[in-house]
Amino acid sequence: MKFTDFGLNDALLDALYYMNFEDATEIQDKAIPLILEGKDVIGCAQTGTGKTAAFVLPILNHISESTVGGVQTLILCPTRELAIQIDHQIQGLAYFAQATCHAVYGGGDGVAWDQEAVALKGGADIIIATPGRLLSHMEQGNVDFSEVKHLILDEADRMLDIGFYDDIIRIIKTLPEKRQSLMFSATMAPKIRNLAKEILDNPEEISVAISKPADGVTQQIYLAHEEQKIGLTQHLLKDKDGFASIIIFCSTKRKVEQLTRKLAQRNYSVQGMSSDYEQDAREKALSAFKAGRTRIMVATDVMSRGIDIKGIDLVINYDVPNDAEDYVHRIGRTARAKTEGMAITFVCSEDMYKLTKIERLIDRDFEKLTPPEHLGEAPVWNPSGRGAGRGGRAGGSANFSRGAGGGKSGGFRDGKSRQKGPRPAGGGSAPGA
Repeated sequence: MKFTDFGLNDALLDALYYMNFEDATEIQDKAIPLILEGKDVIGCAQTGTGKTAAFVLPILNHISESTVGGVQTLILCPTRELAIQIDHQIQGLAYFAQATCHAVYGGGDGVAWDQEAVALKGGADIIIATPGRLLSHMEQGNVDFSEVKHLILDEADRMLDIGFYDDIIRIIKTLPEKRQSLMFSATMAPKIRNLAKEILDNPEEISVAISKPADGVTQQIYLAHEEQKIGLTQHLLKDKDGFASIIIFCSTKRKVEQLTRKLAQRNYSVQGMSSDYEQDAREKALSAFKAGRTRIMVATDVMSRGIDIKGIDLVINYDVPNDAEDYVHRIGRTARAKTEGMAITFVCSEDMYKLTKIERLIDRDFEKLTPPEHLGEAPVWNPSGRGAGRGGRAGGSANFSRGAGGGKSGGFRDGKSRQKGPRPAGGGSAPGA
């Protein structure tokens, strides 16, 4: 469908026109009519499918036609980075709808705290918040949610993984019982369905099939013991001088620190980022990486979802992600907008079964490559986990495997701006296409 088919008000249609958006994505096509009707929705959709606009557009439509003041919409999300991104995506559209929004997340100074308190007491129509920071304000009496009409949980699965279940329930108990509730998640695990039963009222369920890695992604799998990974990383980076922007995902903060230190000793332009970093340090690191001042970012999963970084040449999965869907999220950082990119994943004996889940998800059977001989023998491919040990050259030559599938481009998607038309002054950052 086209956005003009949804019955959105003229202000939002003008915004979409100026931003050169015409066709809705699948999640928008399915969700917007239901949300406009006031129904509760549980949606299964990944970052990059356009889910942010799927709930923002109908919510802004309601707010622009409302005569009620105060906070009308609360959006909960797992990380400060995602809160910032959602805030940026809302700003451009909110200008046209004459609505205001404010992001509430930890790590700021006293001025930021005071500004958040003003917004939470009714100084903004939309609040985007991380649960921990919001609870801190609630404990100080800084919150007035008496007029909240819409509750949105974005990346609900990640919030539960982090351990925010009790916090979410505490927050929801302070909201008016009569409200519209929306929940979006990349997966539909049992814990997500159980949460939906608690907070949603007879919800409509929407599911958008997981996208396959783009055709432009060259995917490689290396079997490697844990102690071989640093050496393998250094070996692979030797012939990647033309790769200007590289992300390496690690499973733990300790590995981030260790690998960052080793690469820095080799004079690579590298920066680590994990939840141990102060907010200012994280924002500076991310800004430097986006601007090209830092070539290599080593990060934990805090960056694997909900963060838009364009122009990534290489993604290295230092560890196999726990969820097969996260593999698609991670390597989706590269080969955007019909460009080419590379994704390399290291697989130790303990992670082989995870790789088989990835292969089933994206319908691929990867060639298993091995480290150079000077790093020692690779683990033997044994996804069952029985009798795994050393020895054997599993893969041979480094033949590249091309990604299969690939979704069609276009539409209003998270994190990929297609803005072409002029923007009115004060419009803020446009949400991604």
